[in-house]
Amino acid sequence: MSSQISPHVRVRFAPSPTGYLHVGGARTALYNYLFAKKNGGEFILRIEDTDEARSTQESLRGVVDDLVWLNLNWNEGVDPVTLKDVGPNGPYRQSERQAIYKKYADQMLQAGAAYYCFLTDAEIEAQRAEALAAGRSPHVNSPYQDWSLEKALEHLKAGNKGVVRFKTKHLKKDYVFTDLVRGEVRFPSDMVGDFVLLRSDGMPVYNFCCVVDDHLMKITHVFRAEEHLPNTLRQMMIYEACKFPLPEFGHISLILDEDRQKLSKRKGAVACGQLKDEGYLASAVLNYIVLLGWSHPEGKEIFDVADMIKNFDISRLNASGAVFDRVKFKWVNAMHLRALPNSELWNLIQPFFAREKMELPQDPAWQDKSLNVFKPYMEILADAIELYRPLNDKSYVIHDEAEEALKWESTKAVLTTWKELLAAHPTETFTEEEFLKIQDEVKNKTGAKGKNLFMPIRVAVIGKPHGAELKILIPLMTKKSLIARAETALAKV
Repeated sequence: MSSQISPHVRVRFAPSPTGYLHVGGARTALYNYLFAKKNGGEFILRIEDTDEARSTQESLRGVVDDLVWLNLNWNEGVDPVTLKDVGPNGPYRQSERQAIYKKYADQMLQAGAAYYCFLTDAEIEAQRAEALAAGRSPHVNSPYQDWSLEKALEHLKAGNKGVVRFKTKHLKKDYVFTDLVRGEVRFPSDMVGDFVLLRSDGMPVYNFCCVVDDHLMKITHVFRAEEHLPNTLRQMMIYEACKFPLPEFGHISLILDEDRQKLSKRKGAVACGQLKDEGYLASAVLNYIVLLGWSHPEGKEIFDVADMIKNFDISRLNASGAVFDRVKFKWVNAMHLRALPNSELWNLIQPFFAREKMELPQDPAWQDKSLNVFKPYMEILADAIELYRPLNDKSYVIHDEAEEALKWESTKAVLTTWKELLAAHPTETFTEEEFLKIQDEVKNKTGAKGKNLFMPIRVAVIGKPHGAELKILIPLMTKKSLIARAETALAKV
């Protein structure tokens, strides 16, 4: 495996499979994907699963499925179906790369850049308390930093447990790099003390495996969330000690909620899987999240991924936090949803009907007609459930709120006349004009008007006195269905 940095763009998204894919993680993946596509490069999916206690196969499956749903397809990494490695730079799961980390840790131990430390947790805590009391930085001051490697190995052989620490005391300088989003960033080396590379069980810590993996996977650019900015100092130290070329870094702004706090699940759905279940479209999710920290050069708000790739430029990434506006997000989704052909939209809303066990006509012409009516009222796919529910005969019930209207003196005459006029209608379906004409005939024959006319008829159609406009619904219903509902309502009078 070559240790040279790649001559062409290689970026990675490296989730930890300890939970769901958050919209912040999806945005990081998207920016990396767009940068790779724009520059004819490669997008790698690496799995950072060294937290054995919290990493699960179920979470890995969920994260991979969410990325597939978003169409953020990677060139190398775990296979989206089998989760096996695909590509020349594997393994792509850190839990399977321990021998690689051990090799590089041993090289650093041999070179004197790292050492075995045998301090106990209690000793470290006592040091920390003493340093804080004295007003000093609570860095570890290990009495083992000057032990020879031979002495440390003897100590290990005797059954003592030790971590491998990076040695920092000789690094008296500032570490400076140009962040692709934030400009020049400067870290004094004494910001950190001697930090752990390998735990006593041989498992690497984040900063160490991140550097080794990015180097061996020939990563050229690292785009990640701004909370990783403090990690960059430790990583630069490791790059330097290993004589690895440094990739370029870009730290992306946080996504904030309406209170300008870091976005969290407490304020509503932030998991991609949950957004999918609620009926957001993948294209709309990408459209919305790309704008949380990036702006389209033409000021557009609605566009597709091809447009994103064409116009993506890291100079347009914003360093300040972006607010996740759920109202705006729904509007973006509505724009994408309404742009879909009716046949495609019908297929997308089928799982929502199935979930509610709704039975609707299978006639494509009826489906097309119904979507022409309801599409303007839909923001997310799940909205179809309540829009179509009145058309599902099996869910027709007389609601408690209809009780008052069913007790009015004129109601029986209204419903009886309504049913008779429906039965006399020459065809099985009705136009809007035909419905309005029948309603006028009921009024003329019974003398009922206003709410005494409209509410009983609405009860006979949707089971309650308030709700969807009947002139919209009735052209989508059959004479047989309307008569059966009228009989159910009459039986309650």
